[in-house]
Amino acid sequence: MSTTADVIVIGLGAAGSAALYQLARAGISAIGIDRWDPPHAMGSSHGETRITRQAIGEGEVYVPLVLRSHEIWRELEQDTGERLLEACGVLIIGAEGGAAMHHSRSGFVLNTVAAAQAHGIVHEVLSVDEARLRFPQFALTGDELVYFEPGGGFVYPERCIAAQLMMARKLGARILTGTEVTAISETAGGVAVQAGGTTYHADRVILAAGAWTPCLGASPALAPLTLRRQVLHWFTPARPKDFAVGTFPAFIWLHGNRAEDSFYGFPIPDDLGHGLVKVADENQTRATADPDQLDREVRAEEAAAMHRDHLAGRIPGLTLPPVRSAACLYTCAPDADFVIGPLDESERITVVSACSGHGFKHSAAVGEHAVRLITQGPAAAIPAFDPRRLAGSQLA
Repeated sequence: MSTTADVIVIGLGAAGSAALYQLARAGISAIGIDRWDPPHAMGSSHGETRITRQAIGEGEVYVPLVLRSHEIWRELEQDTGERLLEACGVLIIGAEGGAAMHHSRSGFVLNTVAAAQAHGIVHEVLSVDEARLRFPQFALTGDELVYFEPGGGFVYPERCIAAQLMMARKLGARILTGTEVTAISETAGGVAVQAGGTTYHADRVILAAGAWTPCLGASPALAPLTLRRQVLHWFTPARPKDFAVGTFPAFIWLHGNRAEDSFYGFPIPDDLGHGLVKVADENQTRATADPDQLDREVRAEEAAAMHRDHLAGRIPGLTLPPVRSAACLYTCAPDADFVIGPLDESERITVVSACSGHGFKHSAAVGEHAVRLITQGPAAAIPAFDPRRLAGSQLA
């Protein structure tokens, strides 16, 4: 195999697999490198399901990305025969009339409604009585703002990654798995990447290594990024038919005005065969400095806390204990916005990172955007995602 290419993609998870696919689709010679064999469970792109929603309460800058991602996944479904996107609807419930905070944004549900209205996204704002009638699985208290988006739902992350890598390889990309990148350095003619005892050369690099990105990208812009351990749980429902796709939507529930007063979940995927409802929160404040030292054991008390703090009294059809649990990593920016762009003025290394817990739904288009940054330069940049905005900042 040649050790040279126009572009090397480091990390083949959500964003990296998307970028490699888009490079190959554009006829750009590319090598993709991953330390493991993607899709895998070592980073941030596993767990069977990821919520997708078209109206984005984190900011309208994200709406074009998610809409384009939906298009790409539908195209990939046609090309591969895989089922990637389940448009089963998404329900977003906000306490205090929708003013609650989520992903560092106050008024998250109100912002979601405004984004849907601004972009013509089909949606409904339900009264509490309407929501109770249509979705009796949720025990609402009466003060909530309830948003329903029929075009939302969930994607299958492992399948999305596998489909993009399959197509990338089919279109000519070279893929190296089980190969750890140990160093990246700019040279007079481009970038050199040390991986698995070999030096690979390219004109450009897309650094999409998730939690390992700050270790590999020597830049003040990446110093403020933090790694957060997150925990997922799968529960057996008392009445499985009440939680089936088509009956039960994917959901986000903000039941208080604190950032930790939220959780999310999914219907039972009808083609995975396990009959379980996945739920999680994003309230793990424990940071880890070294992704290789992530505590992957999920303890019984963590599941008990999930049930006590979120499920009890809200979704009575789910009871302890969960059948299984898993841990993953979030890479978080101080402002909870993405980090996508060149690390320095040379623009040789483009980083794609810090999805801050809301990235997978956008990932197919993020990979396309990263390729556009390489082919079109600064004209394609999204200023809100510029890595250099973070230099000197710290998490609150």
